Amino acid sequence: MKNDTTILLVGHGSRNRAGNDEIERFAAEWRARRPQWRIEACFIEYADVLLDGGLDRAAAGAKRVIVIPFILNAAGHVKMEIPAAIEHARERHPAVAFECTRHLGMGREIFDVLMGRLDGLMHELHVPDPCTTGVILLGRGSSDAGANGELAKMARWVFEATDHELVDLAFTGVTWPRIETAVQRQVRLGMTQIAVVPVYLFTGVLIERIDAQLARLRAQYPQIAFALGTHFGFDKGIFELVEARVADAEAGDAPLLECDGCKYRLAAEAEHLHDHSHTAGHHDHDHHHAHSHEHHGHDLGHGCSHNHAPHAGCAHHTHA
Repeated sequence: MKNDTTILLVGHGSRNRAGNDEIERFAAEWRARRPQWRIEACFIEYADVLLDGGLDRAAAGAKRVIVIPFILNAAGHVKMEIPAAIEHARERHPAVAFECTRHLGMGREIFDVLMGRLDGLMHELHVPDPCTTGVILLGRGSSDAGANGELAKMARWVFEATDHELVDLAFTGVTWPRIETAVQRQVRLGMTQIAVVPVYLFTGVLIERIDAQLARLRAQYPQIAFALGTHFGFDKGIFELVEARVADAEAGDAPLLECDGCKYRLAAEAEHLHDHSHTAGHHDHDHHHAHSHEHHGHDLGHGCSHNHAPHAGCAHHTHA
């Protein structure tokens, strides 16, 4: 990569300073892995360096800026705010080429990271029978159905790749079901162990909320063995994924970020009444983004090979 190119990681930002610090540490560790690269980080909200400032800093002394939305799910922030900020940056820096890759997404790479976390939780539970061990994938939650659907896809992939009788999804905010409902369902259906996999990159307020929720659930269901995973931002698979995004951009094969230049986004922005000029939280994140993106019928193109052997004791693997 030429030294006149800057890579800009755009994190969501957290009211918990530790979450932003972890993203900064990720950027520092990535620089150590790739000392010849120029790597910067900024945030959409709840931070000192926000989008406009991050784009300006990345553009300083550069001819090209590769923006990587360092976010798992594409909702309003990714679909509207990042493209809008990039458009304004192009006006401020007409000599700099700004490119934006896709967000991290929920594809094969994240699935592999997730499966590694699940395997660790099963060992923590002393490798119980998967037919009596439920799995709950726990995501942030969004008012964007497509973003929630990405987590639903992961749940289906886990279901088909393992012998777990129940693989459910739950959310910490905005949408439903919440983890309490998913646990209640799995207990009612006979699970005796439950592995909870938070699908989060870094710590933050919602990770703290999950810890508190699990403490209450353990007290409510003392007969159930719970195993709670951790966020996975520093997994080697995440470093490999962001490097793959850069490689695609370098090869000219990077698929555009949803809504970069999309005419439907411009109309939707008028209803997206969300101001990210602040540096500290002043609103609750259980808000709803007024955003409709039914026109984006994107096929993510991620296949999954389902050739595991049927488990004789699991009903869902005995169908013809």
